Amino acid sequence: MTTPPASKPGPAWIPASTRDWPTYFDRVAGGEPRSTLTQALDAFDAEPDSEVRFAIDLGCGEGRDTAELLRRGWRVLAIDGHPDGIRRLVSRDDLVHTDRLTMQMRLFEGMTELLPADLISASFSLPFCPPEHFDALWAAIRAAIKPGGRFAGQIFGDRDSWASIADRSHFTRSQTESLFDGLKLEHFDEEEREGSDASDNHKHWHMFHIVAQRPG
Repeated sequence: MTTPPASKPGPAWIPASTRDWPTYFDRVAGGEPRSTLTQALDAFDAEPDSEVRFAIDLGCGEGRDTAELLRRGWRVLAIDGHPDGIRRLVSRDDLVHTDRLTMQMRLFEGMTELLPADLISASFSLPFCPPEHFDALWAAIRAAIKPGGRFAGQIFGDRDSWASIADRSHFTRSQTESLFDGLKLEHFDEEEREGSDASDNHKHWHMFHIVAQRPG
């Protein structure tokens, strides 16, 4: 597996463990499902299957992606490490097929095994896995993707402002590409820009938006 690059000097950003997640959830409430998720779902829609497909939403947050998965008829295991994320998910007024939804409050640390899934979605959540736990988490993700299944989500780059935070996982482009060795990259977009985070702090964004399929 690939180890993230060493942290660089930078601004004193707040560690994930003490971040004000409820305020973050407030600021992103009402957002559309992530584009990597919808691209993966569109690809599945082009591959008709009589069985109900199963997805794991890693770091489900307030539930925008879980809601879209349920709307499209999937079974979903939604996982988040903060109780407010789970609370907001179950409080959404746009959830359908809730009999197909299972939820877990679970941290990335110690996550070494996942249920076999047609889709693993990790929208903007993987940077919050501490680097010392990333290899085990990534091995679990890769092992869980069924043949013909997909990963959809983001890997954050080494030039991102948050790469200076000791408990965040960031990767160079070549390291990111190596994470997907043996998978078919259906979408790989490197984005780098100046902007702000959900708390309106200035931020340099560097990330990779990815949809990848495990060969069938």
